[in-house]
Amino acid sequence: MLERDLVLTDADFARIRELIYQRAGIVLAEHKREMVYSRLAKRLRHHGLTRFSDYLARLEKQPTAREWESFTNALTTNLTAFFREAHHFPLLADHVAKCRGPVRVWSAAASTGEEPYSIAMTLIETLGNRAKDAEVVGTDIDTEALERARAGIYPMEQVRKLEESRVKRFFLKGSGERLGLARVRPEVSEMVEFGTLNLLAPEWSVKGPFDAIFCRNTMIYFDKKTQARILERFAPLLKPDGLLFAGHSENFSYISERFRLRGQTVYVLSPR
Repeated sequence: MLERDLVLTDADFARIRELIYQRAGIVLAEHKREMVYSRLAKRLRHHGLTRFSDYLARLEKQPTAREWESFTNALTTNLTAFFREAHHFPLLADHVAKCRGPVRVWSAAASTGEEPYSIAMTLIETLGNRAKDAEVVGTDIDTEALERARAGIYPMEQVRKLEESRVKRFFLKGSGERLGLARVRPEVSEMVEFGTLNLLAPEWSVKGPFDAIFCRNTMIYFDKKTQARILERFAPLLKPDGLLFAGHSENFSYISERFRLRGQTVYVLSPR
């Protein structure tokens, strides 16, 4: 089958952009057209379809179909790494060291698990025995990414980028058929609870309060109206002195009055 055996018309692309915006709040720019073609063409071939219009019509006729999950997964970008944007983790460590009672942190775009596991490792390093009572909640809209997150198994070349002391403490190296892979140790994985969550859903399954919320490199896919609505919903889930971590290219200062900048892409609740 030729790579370009399918035709993505302007009308098809416009419908896809509207559907993913309605479903997940994701704003697809014009330059994402090639990405959309390559990812959704696989879904058409899976169903034996030859026209994007037929695939989209099938989706629209079945609002509760499982294919919506695959559609959303296909158009979700999962770019992550262990201790990505490393300057955030010492700030988290300093903050939780001062917390009283069990510590709770929410990773609102958990992807394949690297971020929530990095948070859990930071809590273990910082809290010592108190980490047994700590909880990390990892949520994402991409169900396939969450399956990989729950497995906690990663290529060794990805894990080797960490300090050797962390590799030894927090990972089990695979052997035999698992050679070249590493699994997150149970003391880390048992701290993290993963679940599916669409930030646009009218109800969220997560319950606060949290000492910190990580929502990094996710807001860039939403328009300003959606960003403001999500930030308004984050606010009551944070403890009064809690921290909200944003991505390096995100600025919430001009979107919501509920948060003020405390440091490099780190926000706290604004005083009432």
